[in-house]
Amino acid sequence: MRRAAVLGAPVGHSLSPVLHRAAYAALGLADWTYEAVECDEARLASLLAGLDDSWAGLSLTMPLKRTVLPMLDEVSDLALAVGGANTVVLRGGRRLGHNTDVHGIVTALAEAGLIRPDGTPGRVLIMGGGATACSALAALRELGAAEATVAVRETARAAEAVAAAGRLGMTVAVRTLGELDRLPSADLVISTLPAGAADPYAALIAKSGAAVFDVVYAPWPTRLAVAVTARGGAVVGGFPMLLHQAVRQVELMTGRADVPVEAMRAAGTAEIARRQRG
Repeated sequence: MRRAAVLGAPVGHSLSPVLHRAAYAALGLADWTYEAVECDEARLASLLAGLDDSWAGLSLTMPLKRTVLPMLDEVSDLALAVGGANTVVLRGGRRLGHNTDVHGIVTALAEAGLIRPDGTPGRVLIMGGGATACSALAALRELGAAEATVAVRETARAAEAVAAAGRLGMTVAVRTLGELDRLPSADLVISTLPAGAADPYAALIAKSGAAVFDVVYAPWPTRLAVAVTARGGAVVGGFPMLLHQAVRQVELMTGRADVPVEAMRAAGTAEIARRQRG
């Protein structure tokens, strides 16, 4: 048997088990299991120490993505630059850290047609300054962007993003969310804010004409997505990012290149619909 799991606290809401199990089923990996395990920062080291050779990998939620870094034997350059590893591959007694969130963002933007013909995202405004904002900056760098604006409630909240930008060789302008109506227009707005937090700015962003990537996937659509869609704007939600980061995780953990993206998409979409029905 080969085992994998998503760790977090709380973690019961995670869609990762649905996505990974769908992949295993489609790949014929009948002896693979994937579960959700409650684990906070204080328990992480002991949990890692207790894993045996049956374990293939772990998916991590925040704040474990940062906490795990000094506990790993090897960390990818991308995960170091972003400042967090959301994936741990367990191989030959070694713990290898990766960041697949960046791949998820890049692929979600491309899939939704939010990348310009020249291959770049254009002028970008990121709302929020935490871990997902750091991954968004790395995704923008992969798309050829050298700068972005980061808007946060208070400028001190952008420290993590500013540090990541420095490691990525990017320039960020830090502004407050209260200044949104006075900022230069953006081609793309990436909201990394939690559900409901972008609601007060929905009408303003929709009026700007910018395309929007809102990392929230439930409840969906968000007020921001509704406002932008009503004005004919382009919107992509957080599920495609979640899906494609999970696809890359399955590749890393199983060593398979033929990961069934559409089977995973169908399973995740069905689960989200089931939850929204209550």
